[in-house]
Amino acid sequence: MIAVSLDPTILRRYDIRGIVDDTLTEDSYRAIGRAYGSMLVRAGGRTVAVGYDGRTHSPRLEAALVDGLSDCGLKIWRCGLGPTPALYFAAKALEADGGLQVTGSHNPPDTNGVKMVFQGRPFFGDDIAELGRVAAAGAFESGGGQVVDRPVEDDYVARLLADVKPGRALRVAWDPANGAAGPAIEKLVEALPGYHVVINAEVDGSFPNHHADPTVEANLAQLRQVVAEEECDLGLGFDGDGDRIGVVDGAGRVLWGDQILILLAGEILARRPGATIITEVKASQAFFDEVARLGGRPEMGPTGHSLIKTRMAETGAPLAGEMSGHIFFADGYYGYDDALYAAVRLLNVVSAADGSLADLRDALPRMVNTPEIRVDCPEARKFAAIEEVKAKLAGRTDVEIVDIDGVRVTSPEGWWLLRASNTQAAIIARAEAATAEGLAALKAQLAGHLAGVGLTPPPELD
Repeated sequence: MIAVSLDPTILRRYDIRGIVDDTLTEDSYRAIGRAYGSMLVRAGGRTVAVGYDGRTHSPRLEAALVDGLSDCGLKIWRCGLGPTPALYFAAKALEADGGLQVTGSHNPPDTNGVKMVFQGRPFFGDDIAELGRVAAAGAFESGGGQVVDRPVEDDYVARLLADVKPGRALRVAWDPANGAAGPAIEKLVEALPGYHVVINAEVDGSFPNHHADPTVEANLAQLRQVVAEEECDLGLGFDGDGDRIGVVDGAGRVLWGDQILILLAGEILARRPGATIITEVKASQAFFDEVARLGGRPEMGPTGHSLIKTRMAETGAPLAGEMSGHIFFADGYYGYDDALYAAVRLLNVVSAADGSLADLRDALPRMVNTPEIRVDCPEARKFAAIEEVKAKLAGRTDVEIVDIDGVRVTSPEGWWLLRASNTQAAIIARAEAATAEGLAALKAQLAGHLAGVGLTPPPELD
């Protein structure tokens, strides 16, 4: 295979992602497989697990990826269609040296990509940059590979069921959103106690019912309706590749990632007092206050599943999570983000509680905040815009500034955040205060900073 210059826009910080048959082609996947495989072989690796999500183009892109890996002389376990955490599970269970999932995650149907693990750790940042350099130089290893079909769905579901705890029976609605987690969820609920209703379980890469992103409240409307109609205790939504969870209570109210994390942390900290619980810069102050009150050590880090998994390994944290619904368990599990496993653990918490999930939510500290607000911004502009905001804040002593990922500014009113998305051409904004008046002031500050760098403040900041 000759050298291949991959489109630089597909080489993201945490994974590979692009527009199919535009920035990301079958030839791209073949080169990605060859470059990744060459890096793995040089590091002493010999085996790799590969899976793919339910997008219409994923099967042919996975085939091209496997071709590239095979040309490096690797043994390849083809795990087939399934959620990304099932591929992570396969890499662990098969003791593979590497793992790759063809997936566009929560992005629109014309998008695809690759998520990767490498010798038991996340493959991101400098690794992905090096992959691009290997491909551009044509510095590939060669050899005759071996390809073996190795479905893992049944084993994966069995592993999820192994951590189900006894408790009161619940009524639960599930929405895989026509994503890759649908078949595994159907098998999972067959063995769970209680009453379960699954909607949108059929895998359909056109996502005909709604977009597969549970962090956008509008995408939970159908789930809310089913929760109401079936008188469910809660509803669980998932993204396109099953590594992000959305939750609504019996009253149809959304629990965001930091609220889910607080509920999960309570059970762990009762057994492991003093443990570190990690979240990211978009999280509510309530998370940090509650984890500390429960006897844990809350830690704020930058957004990004690969960064959080790495930090968990460094600190020994048993639990971490993001506002986007990525929940990571190292407490009895493997330390990666798995929305189906997070669902099992959340059901354990709710079934063991004296009250409902709605009661648990009502007991959390009440703050006034915005959801994640996405502000369209060109890919080539988004990081520079954040740096300009930081520059304007330089020297301020009347506020506390955290700049580990974008800029989070805390003042007597509360806090606001601006950061560049690592997966979309957008800037993410969020604000939180104790009162509606304080939130209005923070939203005005956000709008002013966005306008100051040439971006139109969205209606949510009016």
